[in-house]
Amino acid sequence: MFLKHLTLLNYKNIASKSLDFDSKINCFVGKNGVGKTNILDAIYHLAYGKSYFNPLATQNIKHEEDFFLLDAVFLKKDTEEKISCSIKRGQKKIIKRNNKIYDKLSEHIGFIPLVIISPSDTDLIIEGSETRRKFLDSVLSTLDQYYLNELIQYQKLLAQRNALLKYFALNQVFDKDNLSIYDEQLEPIGKNIYEKRQNFIHQFTPIFQKYHAIITNQNETVQLVYQSQLTEASMSELFSQNLSKDRALQYTSAGIHKDDLSFEIEGYPIKKFGSQGQQKSFLIALKLAQFEFIKQQSGELPILLFDDIFDKLDESRVEKIVSMVNDSVFGQIFISDTHVARTEEIIKSTHQSYRIYNL
Repeated sequence: MFLKHLTLLNYKNIASKSLDFDSKINCFVGKNGVGKTNILDAIYHLAYGKSYFNPLATQNIKHEEDFFLLDAVFLKKDTEEKISCSIKRGQKKIIKRNNKIYDKLSEHIGFIPLVIISPSDTDLIIEGSETRRKFLDSVLSTLDQYYLNELIQYQKLLAQRNALLKYFALNQVFDKDNLSIYDEQLEPIGKNIYEKRQNFIHQFTPIFQKYHAIITNQNETVQLVYQSQLTEASMSELFSQNLSKDRALQYTSAGIHKDDLSFEIEGYPIKKFGSQGQQKSFLIALKLAQFEFIKQQSGELPILLFDDIFDKLDESRVEKIVSMVNDSVFGQIFISDTHVARTEEIIKSTHQSYRIYNL
């Protein structure tokens, strides 16, 4: 899988740009604010149907313009695939594959395997459980369309159950039988999602630990701990135990939508006990493991985006990542950086083909 060509029109601060890419390494260099990260985000947008940094679609339209358009040509298993993404203010986003509009955005997820490593990944550590669940679900949804569809169905049913709880409170009524209709539908879906998440963490953790050991020279013990209320009770038991609480809060307080992923170093939460350097190494290992896991499961080399990453790492960690490029661990790579000389020195040491774009 690699990206051959990209055209951007009215995307964020980019009025118009057209780029052809090398099949191995592509670097965008220039001062902050010139649009380096926006080009990477456009590539991400074409893979996932949304921005990595701003999921509200219309806010990615250039100021004072009415629309944006992203147009790209990918090579997937020796076949050219044309993917486009566009939105007009006040209208729905449109994603096309070979000029055919997808009926559902979910049908496109996973078609272009891609992983991004960005300074904003620190949100995975500092933000709440929702951010880590999204990471979990993103990896699984990329590889399992059935999982994605069940996740969408669970969220719809959950929203309907919450709406019913609000209706009961507003009208000072309660109908347990009516509520149980949603409980019965949520139970098997929630169980399937829980089991798939559990199985994923079991497979994913050793890969993550391997990359962490490479980056840090095996200096620390790290762990990913999946936390779910379903380890203690079934969905139906959780609904029953929390019925009074749900009625008072007017939303569903227990279920797989409350799952979390604990990031630990030496047995302690890295958020509280990890240094900035340890946190960076943890997150990069996490994302490289995501890359490796997708590669193993899909049989394809994902595209890898490094956003401003060499500016955030010390020299030894950069050398470790560069050595992986030499070992052909990665396929096509996109890098953004503020220092032209540093970037060129790093990528020349890989002895791979490359292009540098001065923005």
